[in-house]
Amino acid sequence: MSGTEPEIDEVDRGILHFLQKDARNNATREIGEAVGVSAGTVRNRIEKLEEAGVIRGYVPDINYEKAGYQLVILFTCTATNPSETLAKDILSTHGVVTVRKLLAGEENYHVTVVGTDTADVSEIANSIRESGLEIVRSEVLDEELVQPFNHFGEDVPRDDE
Repeated sequence: MSGTEPEIDEVDRGILHFLQKDARNNATREIGEAVGVSAGTVRNRIEKLEEAGVIRGYVPDINYEKAGYQLVILFTCTATNPSETLAKDILSTHGVVTVRKLLAGEENYHVTVVGTDTADVSEIANSIRESGLEIVRSEVLDEELVQPFNHFGEDVPRDDE
């Protein structure tokens, strides 16, 4: 898997599916049983997927409200000079949890922030503006649901089938 585009086979897809579903509680042995390979093979495949940049990290799904951050805000923004550096700068801002740089359109960034109260969110918004983004609109998020990408699917190969 050392090239620009690693070859992802059905075993890799199955591993990715189980990691997306619950990376913390899916042991390599259980994943291996589900995809029809040994736990050692699963560990080796995960390492190769990490080295190839397919797996970029493992992030917990946090309930921000229970963690003391009552407000989750989605800012839709415009940058006249969008760049990877700008996105990384914004991501390093206190309270910013995600930055999505969009391919086209005038509104070319979505920034998700968490805050304890309106004063905290106002400070975060000011920091975002100082970074070079114009905030076009803001929306309070109520709920976000996430699922594994379905093309990795649950249909994984098994040696015994």
